[in-house]
Parts: sequence; C-alpha cells; structure tokens
Amino acid sequence: MQAGFNIFLIVMAVIAVIVFLALYRVDAGYGKFYQPKWGPTLDNHLGWFLMEAPVFVAMLLLWWFSPMRQDPVRIVFLLLFECHYFHRAFIFPMKLRSHSRMPWAIVLMGALFNTLNAFMQGGWIFYVSEAEAYPSSWLLSLPFIIGALLFFAGMWINIQSDGIIRNLRKPGDTAHYLPQGGMFRFVTSANYFGEWLEWTGFAILTWSWAGAVFSLWTFANLCPRAARTYELYKEEFPEQMEEARLKRMIPFIY
Repeated sequence: MQAGFNIFLIVMAVIAVIVFLALYRVDAGYGKFYQPKWGPTLDNHLGWFLMEAPVFVAMLLLWWFSPMRQDPVRIVFLLLFECHYFHRAFIFPMKLRSHSRMPWAIVLMGALFNTLNAFMQGGWIFYVSEAEAYPSSWLLSLPFIIGALLFFAGMWINIQSDGIIRNLRKPGDTAHYLPQGGMFRFVTSANYFGEWLEWTGFAILTWSWAGAVFSLWTFANLCPRAARTYELYKEEFPEQMEEARLKRMIPFIY
C-alpha cells in the first residue's frame, strides 16, 4: 500500500505543477473571471456546495471504515480537516450575496480534486501511516503546535477576508472596489493567502508528504488566480495600488 500511495502522491504533485503553469495562461472561469466558453452553468450557491461537500463526506467515510477510527490524534486531524470543509460546503455558500453563475465544468473538476484530496489526507492519516506514527504525545509536539497555530490563523484570515469581499458592495451596487482592511493591507488576495496558510499548517501538524502535496496544490491553484486579480486591480485602481504597494498573495514576498 505504501508504494502505491507514494506513486499517487508523486502523480498529484506533478499534476499540481502542470495546473500551476496552465492557470497563468487560462483564467479559472468563475467569479470575476467567469467566461461563457466554459459551457453550461449553475447558481454559484449550489455550485460551491456540490464542489466542496464530496470531500467532507469522503473524509468521514474514510475515517469510519478505518481500523484506526478511535485513535485520538487522528480524530483531531479529522476534526480540523472537516471544520474547514463544513464551513466551505455548508456555511460559505449560504453567505454569498450575489447569485452569479458557475460553470458545471469547474464544479466537476473541483469536486474531483477535492475527492482525490480526501484520499490523499484520509489515506495517509487512517490507512497508510503506521499505527504508532501519532502517539498521544504528538498533540504536544512542536510540529503539531506550530501547524495548528498556522492552521487556525489561516482559517481566520480566510474567513475574515471572504467577509470583507462579501461586504464591499451595498445591495443594488454594481461598482468595483479595492478590498480594504485585514490582510488586504498587505496583499490583494488575502483570502487565498489565508487558505494556503491553513493547509500549510495542516501539512506541518500532520508532518506528512500528503499534507505537503495538498499545500502545493493549494498554492498552484490559487497563486495564478491571485496574480490575475492583482493585474485586474492595477488596471482598475492604479493610484491606490501604487500608493498601497500591495503584494499579490504572500505578504512582503509575492
């Protein structure tokens, strides 16, 4: 099982690099970059639910059928993982104010990747890692403490930033605004930074290659979109962008 799982991780890492390069050439076709060429669409509320819910369910099933189902440290990993996806699948879509369109192609690709990610994280945590890999003392270890701090900091930044974006417009307003406050004082895509920080923390607290590949995937998916958002804001708000000296996604670096 270990050898097959390692091949799976390598393949996923290679695909992440390909996706990273491709997204600098092709805009992800949803949100502010929606394009009709992506084909049939559905309401974004339903789209986000269908894209994020599968990983929540898949991870629960992987835990339930695992011989290490009652391991306390692995249950903590599960709760952290599911906390994120419960919010993304059941809370975040309900908070969306606009009813924009999301292509079915994007939803299906997102759901596929999310399900594969459940097999990456759940596969490692509940099936591939040795039973002795995470003793109870792991919860007091340096990797877990640092990783958990980064995970919760990232989640807070992500949720706060989504709230700032959501409240940029008043009802009936169609104008565009440059997000202000929070980590938007440093980057134009603070929500993406928060999500990447969150999963980097998860990789550290599980101290696993599976977590590292997911952190790589998160960066590969969000960084090109952050770069595109940055260029869009430079076109729309040149003076504000020049004065603020914002970075794209990682404060003070990129």
